[in-house]
Amino acid sequence: MNPARPRLTVALTGLNAVDSPGPGVAVARALRESPAYDVRLIGLSYEALEPGIYLPDLFARSYQLPYPSAGTAALRTRLLEIHEREQLDVIIPNFDAELYNFGRLAPELAAHGIHTFLPTAAQLEMRDKLNLAAFGAEHGLQVPADMRLFGVADIPKAAAQLGWPLVLKGRYYDATVCHTPAQAEQAFWQLQARWGAPVLAQQFVAGQEINVAGLADGRGGLLSAVPMRKLFITDKGKAWAGITIADDALPALARRFAAATRWRGGFELELMRTAAGELFIMEINPRFPAWIYLAVGAGHNQPAALLQLARGEAVSDFNEYAVGKMFVRYAWDLVVDNADFQQMASVGEL
Repeated sequence: MNPARPRLTVALTGLNAVDSPGPGVAVARALRESPAYDVRLIGLSYEALEPGIYLPDLFARSYQLPYPSAGTAALRTRLLEIHEREQLDVIIPNFDAELYNFGRLAPELAAHGIHTFLPTAAQLEMRDKLNLAAFGAEHGLQVPADMRLFGVADIPKAAAQLGWPLVLKGRYYDATVCHTPAQAEQAFWQLQARWGAPVLAQQFVAGQEINVAGLADGRGGLLSAVPMRKLFITDKGKAWAGITIADDALPALARRFAAATRWRGGFELELMRTAAGELFIMEINPRFPAWIYLAVGAGHNQPAALLQLARGEAVSDFNEYAVGKMFVRYAWDLVVDNADFQQMASVGEL
């Protein structure tokens, strides 16, 4: 412990550092570099094989949570059990699907001394994939046209309206570019089985993929925006390598989003720049991206600033970020005792 900095115990989710990684491990690394606090980290997982659980250099302890589908009451009970043992100061959820439950619990958690800084339910809804086109139209932002699919019978209508190829997206995650009706039907059943209905059909936009990691103050102000161009993309569409770029249009777009929504906390803009230079918003993720540690390397420690926001402290706008900083993700085999896995799987803590 560094006596020059006050100690905070911070719990966070998103520990699934796999081929489609959650943000939790990257957020944890950022928090360990907080200039304001000496951070003790508690991992919160949904599966016993989430790799972040087995990183003792990052997480002092890890606990299993009930799935978001179990509802708010089950989450409340488990969080208060963990709080009784660990005396949590801040919780940072890092999955889209869990944010509604955490948001509902935020006032009660605050009464127990657990701070959060989360988007409101209304903010989550306005940027939801199913509402994104309407949000773009309302605020003059370019968003691909889309259509909700409630069954495979809707696919021909969507293709006639949006054209081929057709992008099919799950309610929370996953997207598939479909070039034929057969591909679209297969993708529909897979996405519906995993994420439920409706499935979203979106107009395909060709171009260069760019992402922006942002942090907003909840009053309409943007504190930080770090743009990244993807250099290598996995078959799941995830960035496996990227580089920070200079483009004034990108922070400006993030600023418009923060002002229009009065967004609270971290977010990610997934953008497509066409050959003609147009910027389309493909998705808006309501939390830090898995590549958020690149922003730290570029000089903007957004997760560390979020701790200050959660505790009601003033946070100044970040200065310039470093351009030309790269990240390259890698796989690392963790060798752990089976006893540790059994402990997590059976008892729900490690």
